[in-house]
Amino acid sequence: MKRTVAFLFALLALAGCNRYKVDSPIFKDHFKAHVKELSSEKYQGRGYAADGVLLAGKYIADEFRKAGVSDVIEQPFAIDVNTFPGKMEASIDGRELVAGRDFVMREYSPGAKGEYRLYFIDTLNYNADMIFRDLDRPFFKDVYVVCDFWFTYKHSADFKRLQSKACANAGLVYTWDEPLKFYKAYGEKVVDKPIVWTTSEAISGGKFITLDVENKFLENYVSNNVIARIDGARHDSCYVFTAHYDHLGNLGADVYYPGANDNASGTAAIITLAEYYAHNKPEFDVYCVAFSGEDTNLRGSTYFAEHPAVPLAQIKYLVNLDMIGDNNPVQYCEVSDAGMPAFPLWESLNAEGGYFKSLRRGDLAANSDHYPFAVRGVPCIFFENEGGDAFKYYHTVDDTFETMSFDSYEPIFRLVTSFLEKY
Repeated sequence: MKRTVAFLFALLALAGCNRYKVDSPIFKDHFKAHVKELSSEKYQGRGYAADGVLLAGKYIADEFRKAGVSDVIEQPFAIDVNTFPGKMEASIDGRELVAGRDFVMREYSPGAKGEYRLYFIDTLNYNADMIFRDLDRPFFKDVYVVCDFWFTYKHSADFKRLQSKACANAGLVYTWDEPLKFYKAYGEKVVDKPIVWTTSEAISGGKFITLDVENKFLENYVSNNVIARIDGARHDSCYVFTAHYDHLGNLGADVYYPGANDNASGTAAIITLAEYYAHNKPEFDVYCVAFSGEDTNLRGSTYFAEHPAVPLAQIKYLVNLDMIGDNNPVQYCEVSDAGMPAFPLWESLNAEGGYFKSLRRGDLAANSDHYPFAVRGVPCIFFENEGGDAFKYYHTVDDTFETMSFDSYEPIFRLVTSFLEKY
């Protein structure tokens, strides 16, 4: 009987060990569950107006603890951010537009209420002097100037003038191809005039726009970077996995941006990596850092880089995961200068494991949370599975659990764990 009991305990111990091996299905199951939770209505797009980012931060801290990590630290920081928590209504000549699909607000736009005549820019016969003369006439006072966004980009000096109080127009409408995208990167301010983005179809032939839009500017809004530490056999150096968990939040009281791929996917991945290393002791300490404030211009990662929980010089390598919920067999990446000596190892491990057809390296850019570390000399790599079927939905209301793909998760998980074994 004693032998039988001992044998059963041995089997249970073996099952427990196998449960947390790199090829265990538990990690993909947990990955899916975390993505589904974080992109749900409960978190309202993990933004600021409805405190969804605070709820998400608490969820992540709790899941790190459940994973069995050595310690969880919440690093608070404050930002100023413009939000749209209330009314979000627009119509063209009485035809109602749908928020998030037919129109969005520029992130630094004030609110607007009223009916306004539309003034369309003739881009084929563009004459800035004539436009400014028109807008000085009483007939055109308080119009909304309408123009293709990319055209305004080419004539930015003229349109900055139109955005200022120097001109009598009440606001601007910029047209953009579908699907419309919403942004938060420059929401730390509010400009003089409302700026609406619409689809070309929504405003075509219109004479009047009617708006009822409410904004709320939040000063010193505090959210947290959530940091999990897993003790390794050695503490003199460490590896760091990062992902941002914040997203775009609300566009009015009834519309939110789920952000399943961007970036519930990366956040879910680092939670499963924390779980893996909590049950498979690494040689060096591992930190899994979920940043807030990425979509507001890398505010959380910049704060961490300036106030590091671990000295930056101790970071052997940092891996940033952003938008990995897609199905492109070619994996996009960016590598810091300090990280380049190890890039051949990444490529060889990828080839040996057959994880992706190739790693396509782009130029280093300030497009995600690796950048504040890259410019400070930290060896790092950024993975984003762009260009797949889910990529077109990023920064739209359709970036949902149903539209993202789970194809790239397991290859990324295996690639980064194999890197830590070899580097």
